[in-house]
Amino acid sequence: MGDIRRRGVIALGITGLVAPLSLALTTAPAQAATSCTTQAGPYQKQVEKFLGRPVDGKQSAADCKAIQAFQKKHGITPSIGYAGSVTWGVMDLMNKQKAVGNNPNKDGKCPVNKGRIACVNLTLQLSWVQDGSKLVYGPVPVRTGRDGFETRTGLKKIYWRDKDHVSHEYNVPMPYSQFFDGGQAFHQVDLSMWNPPGSHGCVNMTEKDAKKYWSLLKTGDDVFVYGRKPGT
Repeated sequence: MGDIRRRGVIALGITGLVAPLSLALTTAPAQAATSCTTQAGPYQKQVEKFLGRPVDGKQSAADCKAIQAFQKKHGITPSIGYAGSVTWGVMDLMNKQKAVGNNPNKDGKCPVNKGRIACVNLTLQLSWVQDGSKLVYGPVPVRTGRDGFETRTGLKKIYWRDKDHVSHEYNVPMPYSQFFDGGQAFHQVDLSMWNPPGSHGCVNMTEKDAKKYWSLLKTGDDVFVYGRKPGT
Protein backbone atom coordinates (compact mmCIF):
# COMPACT_ATOMS: atom_id res chain seq x y z
CA MET A 1 0.00 0.00 0.00
CA GLY A 2 2.84 2.37 0.84
CA ASP A 3 4.40 1.76 -2.56
CA ILE A 4 1.09 2.49 -4.27
CA ARG A 5 0.75 5.67 -2.29
CA ARG A 6 4.24 6.80 -3.28
CA ARG A 7 3.46 6.14 -6.92
CA GLY A 8 0.21 8.07 -6.53
CA VAL A 9 2.14 11.13 -5.39
CA ILE A 10 3.72 11.76 -8.75
CA ALA A 11 0.36 11.77 -10.46
CA LEU A 12 -0.91 14.97 -8.86
CA GLY A 13 -0.45 18.18 -10.79
CA ILE A 14 -1.63 21.38 -9.14
CA THR A 15 0.02 24.30 -10.93
CA GLY A 16 0.38 25.48 -14.49
CA LEU A 17 2.48 28.01 -16.31
CA VAL A 18 2.70 27.01 -19.98
CA ALA A 19 0.47 26.49 -23.03
CA PRO A 20 -2.06 23.66 -23.05
CA LEU A 21 -2.05 23.48 -26.84
CA SER A 22 0.62 22.86 -29.42
CA LEU A 23 0.90 26.54 -30.21
CA ALA A 24 4.09 28.47 -29.70
CA LEU A 25 3.83 30.84 -26.76
CA THR A 26 3.67 34.38 -28.09
CA THR A 27 5.73 36.67 -25.92
CA ALA A 28 3.47 39.08 -24.07
CA PRO A 29 4.47 42.67 -23.38
CA ALA A 30 6.73 42.99 -20.35
CA GLN A 31 4.48 44.49 -17.70
CA ALA A 32 3.76 43.91 -14.05
CA ALA A 33 1.46 40.94 -13.49
CA THR A 34 -1.23 43.18 -11.98
CA SER A 35 -1.26 45.67 -14.87
CA CYS A 36 -3.45 45.56 -17.97
CA THR A 37 -1.71 45.70 -21.32
CA THR A 38 -2.76 48.19 -23.98
CA GLN A 39 -1.35 46.03 -26.78
CA ALA A 40 -3.49 43.80 -28.98
CA GLY A 41 -2.39 40.18 -29.08
CA PRO A 42 -2.09 37.91 -32.13
CA TYR A 43 -5.42 36.25 -31.24
CA GLN A 44 -7.24 39.48 -30.42
CA LYS A 45 -10.22 38.98 -32.73
CA GLN A 46 -10.73 35.33 -31.75
CA VAL A 47 -10.59 36.21 -28.06
CA GLU A 48 -12.92 39.16 -28.49
CA LYS A 49 -15.46 36.94 -30.23
CA PHE A 50 -15.23 34.26 -27.54
CA LEU A 51 -15.82 36.82 -24.79
CA GLY A 52 -18.67 38.55 -26.62
CA ARG A 53 -16.69 41.74 -27.08
CA PRO A 54 -16.84 43.97 -30.19
CA VAL A 55 -14.64 42.19 -32.73
CA ASP A 56 -12.32 44.86 -34.11
CA GLY A 57 -8.88 43.44 -33.35
CA LYS A 58 -8.04 46.47 -31.23
CA GLN A 59 -7.33 46.34 -27.52
CA SER A 60 -9.56 48.52 -25.36
CA ALA A 61 -9.56 48.92 -21.60
CA ALA A 62 -12.80 46.91 -21.46
CA ASP A 63 -11.32 44.19 -23.66
CA CYS A 64 -8.29 43.95 -21.44
CA LYS A 65 -10.34 43.67 -18.25
CA ALA A 66 -12.49 40.92 -19.77
CA ILE A 67 -9.45 38.96 -20.98
CA GLN A 68 -7.67 39.45 -17.67
CA ALA A 69 -10.69 38.18 -15.72
CA PHE A 70 -10.74 35.04 -17.88
CA GLN A 71 -7.01 34.52 -17.34
CA LYS A 72 -7.29 34.88 -13.57
CA LYS A 73 -10.27 32.51 -13.41
CA HIS A 74 -8.34 29.74 -15.15
CA GLY A 75 -4.85 30.36 -13.77
CA ILE A 76 -3.32 31.59 -17.03
CA THR A 77 -0.16 33.61 -16.46
CA PRO A 78 0.81 36.35 -16.87
CA SER A 79 -2.72 37.63 -16.34
CA ILE A 80 -2.29 41.01 -18.03
CA GLY A 81 -5.14 40.80 -20.54
CA TYR A 82 -2.95 39.92 -23.52
CA ALA A 83 -4.63 37.80 -26.22
CA GLY A 84 -1.76 35.37 -26.72
CA SER A 85 -1.61 31.70 -27.71
CA VAL A 86 -2.15 30.29 -24.21
CA THR A 87 -5.35 32.25 -23.65
CA TRP A 88 -6.73 31.48 -27.09
CA GLY A 89 -5.67 27.84 -26.76
CA VAL A 90 -7.84 27.45 -23.66
CA MET A 91 -10.78 29.16 -25.33
CA ASP A 92 -10.40 27.07 -28.49
CA LEU A 93 -10.43 23.89 -26.40
CA MET A 94 -13.59 25.07 -24.63
CA ASN A 95 -15.25 25.62 -28.01
CA LYS A 96 -14.29 22.12 -29.17
CA GLN A 97 -15.56 20.57 -25.93
CA LYS A 98 -18.88 22.38 -26.22
CA ALA A 99 -19.29 21.15 -29.81
CA VAL A 100 -19.22 17.52 -28.61
CA GLY A 101 -22.62 17.91 -26.97
CA ASN A 102 -24.11 14.72 -25.55
CA ASN A 103 -22.44 12.32 -27.97
CA PRO A 104 -18.83 12.09 -26.75
CA ASN A 105 -18.22 8.65 -28.30
CA LYS A 106 -19.39 9.64 -31.76
CA ASP A 107 -16.08 8.43 -33.17
CA GLY A 108 -16.62 5.02 -31.53
CA LYS A 109 -13.10 4.92 -30.12
CA CYS A 110 -14.11 4.05 -26.55
CA PRO A 111 -15.10 0.34 -26.40
CA VAL A 112 -18.82 -0.41 -26.26
CA ASN A 113 -18.40 -4.13 -25.52
CA LYS A 114 -17.07 -3.78 -21.96
CA GLY A 115 -20.18 -2.86 -20.01
CA ARG A 116 -19.49 -0.08 -17.49
CA ILE A 117 -16.41 1.85 -18.61
CA ALA A 118 -14.89 5.28 -17.96
CA CYS A 119 -13.61 6.90 -21.15
CA VAL A 120 -10.95 9.63 -21.35
CA ASN A 121 -10.40 11.56 -24.58
CA LEU A 122 -7.04 13.28 -24.12
CA THR A 123 -7.33 15.29 -27.34
CA LEU A 124 -10.51 17.03 -26.16
CA GLN A 125 -9.77 16.76 -22.42
CA LEU A 126 -13.14 15.14 -21.83
CA SER A 127 -14.24 12.11 -19.83
CA TRP A 128 -17.52 10.23 -19.48
CA VAL A 129 -18.95 6.96 -18.17
CA GLN A 130 -20.90 4.64 -20.45
CA ASP A 131 -22.61 1.25 -20.31
CA GLY A 132 -22.10 -0.29 -23.71
CA SER A 133 -23.21 2.45 -26.09
CA LYS A 134 -25.41 4.13 -23.46
CA LEU A 135 -24.06 7.34 -21.96
CA VAL A 136 -24.34 7.22 -18.17
CA TYR A 137 -22.60 10.43 -17.12
CA GLY A 138 -20.81 13.29 -18.81
CA PRO A 139 -19.00 14.28 -20.85
CA VAL A 140 -17.14 16.44 -18.35
CA PRO A 141 -13.96 18.49 -18.78
CA VAL A 142 -10.86 16.99 -17.18
CA ARG A 143 -7.24 18.03 -16.69
CA THR A 144 -4.74 15.36 -17.71
CA GLY A 145 -0.96 14.96 -17.76
CA ARG A 146 1.24 17.76 -19.04
CA ASP A 147 4.19 17.35 -21.41
CA GLY A 148 6.64 14.89 -19.87
CA PHE A 149 3.99 13.51 -17.48
CA GLU A 150 1.42 12.31 -20.00
CA THR A 151 -1.58 10.27 -18.93
CA ARG A 152 -0.86 6.86 -20.42
CA THR A 153 -3.19 5.59 -23.12
CA GLY A 154 -4.83 2.19 -23.48
CA LEU A 155 -7.31 -0.08 -21.73
CA LYS A 156 -6.92 -0.08 -17.93
CA LYS A 157 -8.82 -1.25 -14.85
CA ILE A 158 -9.49 0.50 -11.58
CA TYR A 159 -7.38 -1.44 -9.09
CA TRP A 160 -7.49 0.71 -5.95
CA ARG A 161 -9.81 3.37 -4.56
CA ASP A 162 -9.09 5.75 -1.68
CA LYS A 163 -11.73 8.35 -0.93
CA ASP A 164 -9.46 10.36 1.37
CA HIS A 165 -6.13 9.80 -0.36
CA VAL A 166 -3.30 12.18 0.56
CA SER A 167 0.05 12.64 -1.13
CA HIS A 168 2.28 12.09 1.89
CA GLU A 169 5.38 13.46 0.17
CA TYR A 170 3.76 16.82 -0.58
CA ASN A 171 0.95 16.66 1.99
CA VAL A 172 -1.55 17.39 -0.78
CA PRO A 173 -5.06 15.91 -0.62
CA MET A 174 -6.30 13.83 -3.58
CA PRO A 175 -9.98 13.23 -2.70
CA TYR A 176 -11.96 10.45 -4.38
CA SER A 177 -8.88 8.83 -5.90
CA GLN A 178 -9.53 5.88 -8.20
CA PHE A 179 -6.23 4.46 -9.46
CA PHE A 180 -6.19 2.76 -12.85
CA ASP A 181 -2.55 2.77 -14.04
CA GLY A 182 0.43 2.89 -11.70
CA GLY A 183 0.09 6.18 -9.84
CA GLN A 184 -2.44 7.61 -12.30
CA ALA A 185 -5.96 8.12 -11.03
CA PHE A 186 -9.19 10.02 -11.30
CA HIS A 187 -9.36 12.47 -8.42
CA GLN A 188 -10.64 15.87 -7.34
CA VAL A 189 -8.60 19.06 -7.53
CA ASP A 190 -9.61 22.56 -6.52
CA LEU A 191 -8.44 24.13 -9.77
CA SER A 192 -9.97 25.14 -13.07
CA MET A 193 -10.06 22.18 -15.43
CA TRP A 194 -8.48 24.50 -18.01
CA ASN A 195 -5.56 25.51 -15.81
CA PRO A 196 -2.45 24.99 -17.97
CA PRO A 197 -0.33 23.05 -18.52
CA GLY A 198 -1.96 20.03 -16.83
CA SER A 199 -1.41 17.40 -14.15
CA HIS A 200 1.48 15.06 -13.43
CA GLY A 201 -0.44 12.21 -15.04
CA CYS A 202 -3.69 11.94 -13.13
CA VAL A 203 -7.10 12.75 -14.56
CA ASN A 204 -8.11 15.78 -12.50
CA MET A 205 -11.79 16.48 -11.97
CA THR A 206 -14.06 18.94 -10.19
CA GLU A 207 -15.41 17.91 -6.80
CA LYS A 208 -18.86 17.27 -8.29
CA ASP A 209 -17.55 15.04 -11.05
CA ALA A 210 -15.05 13.20 -8.86
CA LYS A 211 -17.85 12.35 -6.41
CA LYS A 212 -20.08 11.16 -9.24
CA TYR A 213 -17.33 8.95 -10.66
CA TRP A 214 -16.79 7.56 -7.16
CA SER A 215 -20.47 6.56 -7.00
CA LEU A 216 -20.58 5.13 -10.52
CA LEU A 217 -17.34 3.14 -10.63
CA LYS A 218 -15.87 0.30 -8.58
CA THR A 219 -12.69 -1.72 -8.37
CA GLY A 220 -12.32 -3.82 -11.52
CA ASP A 221 -14.21 -1.45 -13.81
CA ASP A 222 -12.57 -0.62 -17.12
CA VAL A 223 -10.98 2.70 -18.06
CA PHE A 224 -10.03 3.55 -21.63
CA VAL A 225 -7.66 6.45 -22.34
CA TYR A 226 -7.01 7.56 -25.91
CA GLY A 227 -5.90 10.51 -28.00
CA ARG A 228 -3.19 13.02 -27.23
CA LYS A 229 -3.37 16.07 -25.02
CA PRO A 230 -2.61 19.24 -27.00
CA GLY A 231 0.88 20.46 -26.23
CA THR A 232 2.32 17.02 -25.37
